[in-house]
Amino acid sequence: MATDVTNTESGPQAAPKFGTFLGVYTPSVLTILGLIMYLRFGWIVGNVGLPITLFIVLLASSITLITALSASAVATNMRVGVGGEYYLISHSLGLELGGAIGIPLFLCRTLSITFYSFGLVESILSFWPDPVPGHIVQLLAAGIIVVITAVSGKSASLALKLQIPIMAAVGLSFLALVIGVLTGGFHTPEWTATYRTAPEGFWYVFAVFFPAVTGFTAGIGMSGDLEDPRRSIPKGTLLAVMTGTLTYLLIPILLSVSNHVTFEDLAQPGIIWVQVAVLGAWLVYPGVWGAILSSAFGSVLGGPRVLQALASDGLAPRAFSRLSKTGQPTLATWASGALALTAVALGGLNTVAQFVTILFLTLYVTVNLSAAIEKLTGDPSFRPTINVPWYISLLGSLGAVAVMFLISPFACGIAILLESALYLYLRRKAMRTRWGDVRAGIWVSLARFALLQLRNYASDPRNWRPHILVFSGHPGKRLGLVRLAGWFNQNRGIVTACHILVGDLKQEYVDIERQRQDMDRILAEEGMLAFSQINVVPDFENGVIDIAQAHGIAGLKSNTVMFGWPEKPDRLESVLRIMRALSRAGKSTIIARLNWAFEPGQEKRIVVWWGGLENNGDLMLLLAYLLSLNPEWTDAKIVVRSIADSEQEREEKAASLSALIPEARIQAETEIIVKPPDQTFSEVMHAHSQETDVVFLGLKDPSSGTEAEYARWLTELAGGFRTTIFIRNAGEFAGHLI
Repeated sequence: MATDVTNTESGPQAAPKFGTFLGVYTPSVLTILGLIMYLRFGWIVGNVGLPITLFIVLLASSITLITALSASAVATNMRVGVGGEYYLISHSLGLELGGAIGIPLFLCRTLSITFYSFGLVESILSFWPDPVPGHIVQLLAAGIIVVITAVSGKSASLALKLQIPIMAAVGLSFLALVIGVLTGGFHTPEWTATYRTAPEGFWYVFAVFFPAVTGFTAGIGMSGDLEDPRRSIPKGTLLAVMTGTLTYLLIPILLSVSNHVTFEDLAQPGIIWVQVAVLGAWLVYPGVWGAILSSAFGSVLGGPRVLQALASDGLAPRAFSRLSKTGQPTLATWASGALALTAVALGGLNTVAQFVTILFLTLYVTVNLSAAIEKLTGDPSFRPTINVPWYISLLGSLGAVAVMFLISPFACGIAILLESALYLYLRRKAMRTRWGDVRAGIWVSLARFALLQLRNYASDPRNWRPHILVFSGHPGKRLGLVRLAGWFNQNRGIVTACHILVGDLKQEYVDIERQRQDMDRILAEEGMLAFSQINVVPDFENGVIDIAQAHGIAGLKSNTVMFGWPEKPDRLESVLRIMRALSRAGKSTIIARLNWAFEPGQEKRIVVWWGGLENNGDLMLLLAYLLSLNPEWTDAKIVVRSIADSEQEREEKAASLSALIPEARIQAETEIIVKPPDQTFSEVMHAHSQETDVVFLGLKDPSSGTEAEYARWLTELAGGFRTTIFIRNAGEFAGHLI
């Protein structure tokens, strides 16, 4: 049985929503500029020297920057709900892989609570004159976990608003460090690594530092609590990453040249800032405690929301998806706190840091992989406002795997095995049937498996692709029509060129295979990726309808039927009758009148005439967008035009289209034309588009007996344009494709 996937985010009371600054940038930048910056930056510089420290910062930041870009690309292409990175991955690569990474993500954020609690204890105990036993440190860390869990479970709004004074305290401590260095004299930095107190080597130091740059995901984890996550996540996340990187490049330089401390002092664990900054502990410690608390709050807010999303999708007990009266996932919060308490037994700060590093890196691998696969598969629905080349995302994914292996081959292997086991378990749980025996033939098995999977995932507008059946006749006579179909599907859907022969196979012999091979040869010579087929039918109209209904297999059935412009008026009437029947069968229709007139190098223009009455507009706009992606049309401008009867109607349509185009994430201009009283609609359209390269127009289903009149109207309309493409959107996603 298949898992019933739902994502319920409602509660007894709607929780407050947050903007970019408070909801994303502030928690992200305060988690970045937190524990490691104060407690371990001096230790890193004292062990590996300034050049290697800067290299560590750049290496870690490059991985997080690529991951932030990948996450931003995926986030700008969907309506992001609760769950942060889990939501992005599960809605990009599927529930099984999302769950496989979502469970480690929950553990990762939960361990981060323990990590920051240990850091807060360590900073407080630096005032204590004598060494404190390890069990006392663990008890204090456990007490801090209980307190922050209680506050976060009560009110996310309070936890986020506390970050404003915390940010001020962090900024003041950084300013104190700068003034202390500038007023205390300078010495030459240490250029070579000594590993005075870190005999484990470079990758151990890197593993201790890496959690410092993982804070950028704190804002993503609040996705379900944002007013506009599609806009806030990329803006706030990328700004936080850049702020953190610049700060982390400056701090080691300041510590390396300060006369206040020696390199032996730097190599000792602790808050070395108090020896360098002006007014010392008075300005540094408020920033330390505030930043660590903010990071801990970020983790205890993000982790439960991942668990909440997992529970909503049926991958964790449903009870964890319940919300309190204030809209908080209280039960999930307490579960996270309990797990963080258990993790206190792992030991001290550095031990927990390595666990957090490995889990975060597995997350980065999958986030980058999501963006790379989305880009490579080329779904028409993948139109992010932030475009990241697939190879950049893939590089980030490979870089994260490499760092995991270099830090700890054993931990890397365990992480991969854990997530693979989770994926296989969830995949078996979600699949309705198993695919065939691989020994029956690798290609047959792969094709069968893909078709069975496609059957489960093809019922959503996001997965729609133009599978076009072109009634082209012999392609040698209408190559342009097949080429146009190929432009529309961007070599991602399926194009089939169909040649119909009217006759009777019971009475006549037709060498179908030879003619089909001839069609294949012509298509191959022209570089067109299309299937070909020959059909013999006794009657044109009924034959086309039967072929269109039966064409395709499983999830690859044709959803769009395409005709060229008939040479005879009575044939256009036949096409219109066919269109009416195909509309009832849920198949869209394209009728193309080709008359290419643009010259090489000339600016091309694609105009979509938007009526808004027949649900054709979304398919017209999507096909115009797909056409513009081809090399022959890369410089083409898309213009959406509509006609209004009055100035008031013009303003209403302008507002409607202005809201639609950004939502569709398609670069297009809009223009609303007020029709003069002495002109017809066709005269207005001809006046504004007669020199346009391609004009998209909608079709309606003519009632029975009116086909001849409608055919005359279409002929008159098409006569005033160059290339005219008529669209009838009758598919199951009419009105929902953009």
